[in-house]
Amino acid sequence: MPFRQVDVFGAAPLAGNPLAVVLDAADVPEAAMRAFARWTNLSETAFVLPPTAPGADYRVRIFTPASELPFAGHPTLGSAHAWAERTGSTADRLVQECAAGLVELRRTDEGWAFAAPPFLRSGPADDEEIARVAEGLGIGPWDVVAAEWVDNGPGWLAVLLRDADAVLEIQPDLERMRIPTGVVGPHGAGGRADYEVRAFVPGLGVPEDPVTGSLNAGIALWFLGSGRATGGYTVRQGTRVGADGRVVVTQEDDRVWIAGATRTVLDGTASF
Repeated sequence: MPFRQVDVFGAAPLAGNPLAVVLDAADVPEAAMRAFARWTNLSETAFVLPPTAPGADYRVRIFTPASELPFAGHPTLGSAHAWAERTGSTADRLVQECAAGLVELRRTDEGWAFAAPPFLRSGPADDEEIARVAEGLGIGPWDVVAAEWVDNGPGWLAVLLRDADAVLEIQPDLERMRIPTGVVGPHGAGGRADYEVRAFVPGLGVPEDPVTGSLNAGIALWFLGSGRATGGYTVRQGTRVGADGRVVVTQEDDRVWIAGATRTVLDGTASF
């Protein structure tokens, strides 16, 4: 089957989050999908299938090394890139079908962008949840400026810290982490981005994700909806794992868009 390995959200070549994409995957059994995702050992592997929903251009199934996700951000951008490259599509807008529903995409100057999907769970975390997530992050509950459920599929709880340095200093206890957790803090004026983000999902087989579209989409809806941010902003992610990810958040009317670069690194066939 046709195969692409795509670098997503990289500020430079080989600086983002790699995604394995198997195209024309209609005949691949689910057991083989799961086995291949374990074998690639990437945070996610995507399988592109014919659509079943009216209006969709293609359907995608997304697997971590441990489980299937209803939606994920960097697989959404990487799959759109690979599908358009494979089919020769020059369309400026696409519609992806996934287990979470239909996701709109568009081309931008920053690369492909997806419309942030609605929350499955939202609202502030309670004191017990904050204490539990702080324990996993190796910090005190008093270090948490705010914590909010921003679950759009993977189950994210987002934790706001005082600044980007506090985010980078986190040394999590992964064995104590039971909730997919994102950590965000603002950079000072003149920084490389407006915010620094880290993402930890050990329960899904991904200790720290290099660059995370779904988490950034959830944080964007939280920040823009609550007035913590206005208009749009940029995010740096992956610093502590050797990546240099750049996520661009924009808001137009009632839509929030998450954009980033996509580059094909490997182009060939997959046999399994």
